[in-house]
Amino acid sequence: ETGDEATLRQALLAGDVTMVLVIPESFDDTTQGTDITVYVDASQVRLLGFIMPALQKTLLDLERKLRHTEPLFNLDVKDVKARSQRYLDFLLPGILAFTLMQVSIAGSGFNIVEYRRKGILKRLFVTPIRPAEFIAAICLARLAWCLMQLTVLILVAVFLLKVTILGNFASLYFVMVLGAIIFLCAGFCVGSVSRTQQGVGAVGNIVIFPQLFLSGVFFPISVMPDVVQPVAHALPLSFVVNALRGIANDGASLVDLWPQLAGICVWMVIAFVLATRLFSWKEVVR
Repeated sequence: ETGDEATLRQALLAGDVTMVLVIPESFDDTTQGTDITVYVDASQVRLLGFIMPALQKTLLDLERKLRHTEPLFNLDVKDVKARSQRYLDFLLPGILAFTLMQVSIAGSGFNIVEYRRKGILKRLFVTPIRPAEFIAAICLARLAWCLMQLTVLILVAVFLLKVTILGNFASLYFVMVLGAIIFLCAGFCVGSVSRTQQGVGAVGNIVIFPQLFLSGVFFPISVMPDVVQPVAHALPLSFVVNALRGIANDGASLVDLWPQLAGICVWMVIAFVLATRLFSWKEVVR
């Protein structure tokens, strides 16, 4: 849009235009510098971040043409096409971690409530088995079922959806085993404080859903508000998601992922200790 300066300034104030560029009559005089006035709405910070660099580049190119000079440097950008990554490739590790958490917490939590309802825990109480041994046995039994479900997900993703996994499958399963132990123990905690299976679902959702949205399952933690990121990075699901994503998307080794593995191990200890403390053979912990 063109017009006189006063009219265009009024249009800028009214929000009808984004910027007003005032070009003087001496614009094509290459013997001396020319001041070009730009009127902008400074409140449009994000928009100006795109416009101003483009305007400066345009003026620089125009100056070279008027002076008949060639640029000293030309940027030659070449795409090596190392690999292409789709959103599905990014999403798969997050879905694996979330499924792992959901299946593990629900599985062990429902088991404990059902064992208590049927009186199985009371009968086990008179045996020499200790709570830590019982928890470890249930975790191992449920672990195989969890890994079977995750294997089906991986097969569907790789062969039907053509998702690319760059890393080692042994490393991928190793991380999934460690993650399953965390959430199976968390399921014991949920089952220990719940009287019914409906209670397991309610308490389990309190554990599951905040991590679903804060642990980088669907989008990177880096795009979250700064105040949320420290909490998001500290969640157990975040460590599992980042480790799985490093293996699947970047081909990282377990040595490369030692910070994530350290975080997973810390949460394993915390979850196991809490499970043994909260577990009761006879009644729900209050």
